[in-house]
Order: sequence, then structure tokens, then C-alpha cells
Amino acid sequence: MIPDSTESWAQATQQFQKSMADGWKNAFQAFQNMDLGGLPSAVPGMPEAPTPPRIQFSPAKLQELQQQYLKEASELWNQSVAGTPAVKDRRFSAEAWSKNPMAAFSAATYLLNSRALMGLAEAVESDEKTRNRIRFAVEQWMAASAPSNFLAMNADAQKKAIDTQGESIAKGMQNLLNDIKLGHVSMTDESLFEVGRNVATTEGAIVFENELFQLIEYKPLTAKVYERPFLLVPPCINKYYILDLQPENSVIRYVVAQGHRTFVVSWRNPDASLAGKTWDDYIEDAAIKAIHTVQEITGAPTINTLGFCVGGTILSTALAVLAARGETPAASATLLTTLVDFTDTGILDVFIDENFVKYREMQMGKGGLLKGQDLASTFSFLRPNDLVWNYVVGNYLKGETPPPFDLLYWNSDSTNLPGPFYAWYLRNTYLENNLVKPGKATVCGVKVDLNKVNIPMYIYGSREDHIVPIGGSYGSTQVFPGKKRFVMGASGHIAGVINPPAAKKRSHWTREDGKFPKTAGEWIAGATESPGSWWTDWSDWLKGYAGKQIAAPKTYGKGAKYKAIEPAPGRYVKAKA
Repeated sequence: MIPDSTESWAQATQQFQKSMADGWKNAFQAFQNMDLGGLPSAVPGMPEAPTPPRIQFSPAKLQELQQQYLKEASELWNQSVAGTPAVKDRRFSAEAWSKNPMAAFSAATYLLNSRALMGLAEAVESDEKTRNRIRFAVEQWMAASAPSNFLAMNADAQKKAIDTQGESIAKGMQNLLNDIKLGHVSMTDESLFEVGRNVATTEGAIVFENELFQLIEYKPLTAKVYERPFLLVPPCINKYYILDLQPENSVIRYVVAQGHRTFVVSWRNPDASLAGKTWDDYIEDAAIKAIHTVQEITGAPTINTLGFCVGGTILSTALAVLAARGETPAASATLLTTLVDFTDTGILDVFIDENFVKYREMQMGKGGLLKGQDLASTFSFLRPNDLVWNYVVGNYLKGETPPPFDLLYWNSDSTNLPGPFYAWYLRNTYLENNLVKPGKATVCGVKVDLNKVNIPMYIYGSREDHIVPIGGSYGSTQVFPGKKRFVMGASGHIAGVINPPAAKKRSHWTREDGKFPKTAGEWIAGATESPGSWWTDWSDWLKGYAGKQIAAPKTYGKGAKYKAIEPAPGRYVKAKA
């Protein structure tokens, strides 16, 4: 009801201010009652749950936050009295929001409460892990509760329903039912992509396979190739074709076009038959086997190698195992957004503690599968507004079909992980950081010492990476003793890596003084920014370790033992989780 007198306006203003004050008290009480005790100790065999950390606030900080909140609330009310309040957030940027005073007011109130709750999260006086967990929980809560996520409050979705005479709602229901069948929220029109037809199309053949991986050899695009072959180890938590999306943004095609005889590990998507596979299996029977197979096929005593994300962790471990055995098969290694020192793991650290790891070990440490969709959902909720709720609103409330995007198709093509592999990885990397402790981790029967991997390395990190923070990528420079080059690219975990030179997008940073100070921040302070992709810098570096050029091979593989089994991309990459 609209107040019809000055007295009524005053009463309405007082009521609003009271409701805002009550809201502040309720928010504060919610923080005080927040349970951060970890997993319940009632799970048989679980250690006793630790006492939840006490959440405290500086009284002066609380008073400052409350005063700021009430000040902004009063300003919002006055803006609403004068007209439609201004809302600066892309979720509420459509014209329908600004033309609907009640919708604009609800959006502005939501944003005010979001700022207040995040202010409370920042004001918590506790250890850093507790603060991060509170911040993450509040971010999830606020992202999920946005008025844009609900048809009853989304002015833009309501307008579209009226304009289309309800067709958008019907289409939204169809989208919802389709996504229920798929088992995930669609981020792109998946019907427009097919592995081997318009993604993963670089020509090649499978020249070796075992139960864990297929080895792809690619057809040369040049008359001559470098004598030292090149092996890429992608992450096993995703499919390899992130490195071979479309011809114009394919890392693999770029490398082949530069004259490198190129091989790639294509991981099998684990099913129940692989539910008992361990970290050792992936090192011995996959990474090391791939290295030796490339050596046998090409006859090269040493090869150049690349590992991406978890693939880089696997490659580094394999090289350390081989070093312990007296082997140095790699002339160089490239690590892309890779963690070997897990000191700085960014937001993922909020999930990791002894209770969580113990629970996973009990659940699947002796066998089982971590479902690919569970892992994909975890990564999506690291950026909930961009990778979850944006698509909920578009797909279901507005009945829209998301546009075709190869990278998001790949992102939805999830992979499982063997439980024992996953449990070992959690404890020895994220929880205990054992790989950088010489002799602490035993892999394939030997003590791992990454300091023994003394080869030239090209180490790349993305500045805005939320999965492998730039400090985590940079940490590798402090671990490996050989000659190194570190390069930082703009953007995130994937977009920073998949940045072909022809696109002329983003920037990268380098240092030519050969110094690697202790922290990424110190390195960045002395770095020089260059426009465009880092690929050309890397290509120039890689040529220095590729040897002389020789005639390109006319056939795939070598003899009867390593003959072409089937055309690339092969069967394994097409298996769905």
C-alpha cells in the first residue's frame, strides 16, 4: 500500500529501518550459530569431530559495519521513495528490472544484504581457514538466494513469459527435463558438438593402448620434424581434447604445425573395472609407460614433455620416480597451471581437512569411483553465479538455449576417478603436501624427491586462476633445481591456457633476469607485460630443446608392435561418465 500522508511516510520509514535493524541482528545471530565443525563423528570409524572454532568479531568493526548498513539502508529507502533505485549488477541489468520499482527494490535490498553479510564474513576474527570457509559459505548462500533465481521475483523472466504468451515457461520446463536426463545443468547446446567430428579433430591415430590410456600420435603437418618427440600428459580429471577443441584454438595442432612429432595421452574414463586403480598405477602403467612407448616408437633417447594441471602433477611424479631409478628420459618439461607444491591451493582449501580426507579414504580408499559429475559440480560452484545460477535462470526461467561453445561442451563432458587414486591424491597433496618433502612420499616403490628432476622447465600460471592460483603455479619454481622459465598469462585456468596467437587476446608477463624470488608477488613486481598469447614465447623456448630437424615419418607408430589401432581421437575419449 502506498502511504498517503507525510505521517504515513514517516511510519513506513521507521518500519523499514526497524526491519533492517532486525535483519542485521538475525544475520549476526546466524554467524554466531554457524557450524564449522566438519563431518559428523557419528560415522563409524571417524575420528572425533573437533570443537567448532569460536567465531568472534571486533566490537568496533561490528559497530562500523552496522552503522554502514543502516546508512545504506536509509539511502536505499530514500531512493525508492523518489523513484526506482539504481541497481548495478549484471544479474539485474535487463530493462525489465529498472522499469519495475518493486523488482528493483528487491534486487537493491538483496545486494545491500549481500554486502553486509560479506562484511561480516571479512570481520570474523579466527584462523585463516575458518575465515575462508565462512566467506565461501556466505558466497554460496547469497548466490543461491538472489531474486533473479526465482520466477516469482525475476522481472525479466516474467516479462519474457508475458511477451511469449507462456512459451518461455514451457520451453524452460523442457530444458529442465532434458537436463535431468543429462544429469547436469547445460552450459551450451551439447547437441551441436561431437568428439571427433567438430572437436578433437586433429588428424592422428592410436598407436598404443592399455586399460588406463590410449596413446595418440598425430600426423605431421610439416615435411620435417624435430628429432626429439613431444609428449603431452593432460589431466585425468578431464578429457584431453581441451588441448584440441577447434583447429583455430588447438594447442595440439599448434605444436604439430611447429614441426614437433607429437604424442598425447588420452585417459580412459574409469568404470567399475578400474575402481581399484591407485596413484601408483597411473604413474607406472600410464605416465611412465607413455614415456617409454614414445621413446621406443621414435628411437629417441630423450623426449620433450608437457603436463597440464593434474597431468603436470602426474608427469612430475613420474619423472621423479624415473630419476630415483637412474633414468632421465625427458630433455625438458612444460608445466601448465600445475601444482606440485600444495601450499597455496586457493579456494579448494576450504574442503580439505583431516576429517574430510579420512571420510573419503573410508568411502573409496580401497575401491570405488568418484563420479565425474560430483567433481564437475564442485568446480562449477567455485564460481556459482557464472557457472551455475546464470544457466539456471537462462535455461529454466527464460526458456533459452545456451549458445554453442566448445569449451563449455568439454566442461560438461565429465570423467570419473578411481577411489584409491583420489584418496591418495587428497592426502599426499592437498592435505599433507608430501610431494615437495624429499623422501616423504613413496610412489611405485621408491622415495620421491622432486629435487632430483634436474631438467629445463617452462612453468606457466594464469593470473586469475581459481583452481590453481598463480602462487601455486609459481611454487614449482622453488622446487625444481634445473634451468627454468616462468610465464604468467592473463585470465583463468582454461581461458588463460587456450589463448592462440591469432586471436590477439590478453597479455602475458615474463622476466629476463633469470631471478625467481620466493613469492609470485615478488616475481610479478619485476615482470614485463607483453600483449597477446604466451604460446609464441613457449614455442621459441621449446625449439631450443627439440634438436635438429629430420624427415617427417610417413606412417604412424613403429612396426607390428606399435601399429595404428584406430583413428584419433579413439574410443576412450568418447566414453561418457
